[in-house]
Amino acid sequence: MVDDKKEKVLFLCTQNSARSQMAEALLRMMYGDKYESYSAGTNPFRVNPFAVKALELLGVDMSGHRSKGIEEFKDLEFDYVVTVCDNARENCPYFPGRQVIHHSFSDPAAVQGSDETAIARRPVT
Repeated sequence: MVDDKKEKVLFLCTQNSARSQMAEALLRMMYGDKYESYSAGTNPFRVNPFAVKALELLGVDMSGHRSKGIEEFKDLEFDYVVTVCDNARENCPYFPGRQVIHHSFSDPAAVQGSDETAIARRPVT
């Protein structure tokens, strides 16, 4: 059930696999009493297992998360739309009357190395 008293935030990235998923989960964990958080992708794929592991290390459960497309939220009104990669910003649909915020984060899927070390590495830029 959606609480109409909370402001609604949609995080967008390309695949809705890491950046937007992590932002959704972190906002829910840290400010779930004030915000309803959602995430979607312009071209959804699957949730990145390293994103799940990284947040698990912070005590955040993402086991129920799945990749979602923007069209899944076409009937919801958001107070904020946050694009977390340049591709999503360029391909983001128009959200009339909504505050759109952009901050591009490196793609965690670009991390190179073994599974054991990838969680500790920064993406190659």
